[in-house]
Amino acid sequence: MAEGRAMAEWGRMASLLALIANVNRDPKKRSKPFKPAEFLPADLPGSTAAAGGSGGMPIRAANITDLKALLGRRPVSETA
Repeated sequence: MAEGRAMAEWGRMASLLALIANVNRDPKKRSKPFKPAEFLPADLPGSTAAAGGSGGMPIRAANITDLKALLGRRPVSETA
């Protein structure tokens, strides 16, 4: 039951992310609209990665740190 609820929540979130991405998409750079499956984590069934596509990004601590930096939650560390 908990897995089904988590899948439903990820499905709603993926749909919202696809909507936001498509609203802000430049049709000259990307003519094909985003699909919700492109925003599902790679380890969930139904994601493009699980279907054999290039798919989502695995969720790791380093990725979350990068996302926080991107969203302005902390200064970007200089790692070159």
